[in-house]
Amino acid sequence: MVLRYLEILEAVAETGTFTGAAKKLFITQSAVSHAVAQLEKQAGTALFERLPKGVVLTRCGAALLADAQSILTSCRNLDRSISHLEENASIKLVSSITIASFLLPELLQEIQTIHPSIKLSVRVASAENAIALLRRGEADLAFWEGIAPKGDFQAIPLGSYRLCAACAPHFKICEPTLSFQQLCRYPLLLREVGSAVRDTLDHSLALNNLKVEPLWESVNSLALIKAAEAGLGITVLPETLLSDSLVLKKLRLIPFEQFVPENQMLALLHKDKYRTKPFQLLIEQLENIKNRYSL
Repeated sequence: MVLRYLEILEAVAETGTFTGAAKKLFITQSAVSHAVAQLEKQAGTALFERLPKGVVLTRCGAALLADAQSILTSCRNLDRSISHLEENASIKLVSSITIASFLLPELLQEIQTIHPSIKLSVRVASAENAIALLRRGEADLAFWEGIAPKGDFQAIPLGSYRLCAACAPHFKICEPTLSFQQLCRYPLLLREVGSAVRDTLDHSLALNNLKVEPLWESVNSLALIKAAEAGLGITVLPETLLSDSLVLKKLRLIPFEQFVPENQMLALLHKDKYRTKPFQLLIEQLENIKNRYSL
């Protein structure tokens, strides 16, 4: 079945003559006659009644045209939309859990206020899984915490956050400040291995030849905060996630003797990633706000 033949069938039916169809489609009358002949040959029956002053569809021709028009409508809709595929395609984002908890909503709200036509979909995963999705091409851009991973990635720095130790006001601590060695003696409520928060803490401890055995491990920071509020131990999380509990005095900060561990926040994409117009606008907006979020 040739799509052009169906267009000619429709034009002949609308104009009532082969000549009228030829004029409407800007083709020769012989091309119209050839197309109708080919359709009738394929159908095995006449599609038009030839009358002295024109043609009209036979019942078979009318049935074919009814089926053909749904096909033609779909093709015309596709023809109109094909030049807008980039605008209609969603950009797939993946974010680490911590960034999705406090930075991403504000960031995406700002981007979509400036560029409301950009369509974004978000998947939240551990930092480890986020980078795996980006490597496999299942995400266009990843929001990542820590040192930029190895590979052909472009990294856009968005800022940083510091990790803080916190416990309930009634939780007993003998020292006014904690060394990492002292921290490890207390029951700890920590994020899971593979999360950026946990990896940064483990790295800081490893530099001091220390390894931690947490009392609680969770992918859910809120669960750790609630456990700390209940006096079950000390949690180590980004200060911004602790802010509500600190304001309500359900938690208190415990100063570290050593440097305060920090995590960089990055937007990562493949260097050779094809950039659609919406994706390029997203990258430019991220470049404009780089290093703004230091928490």
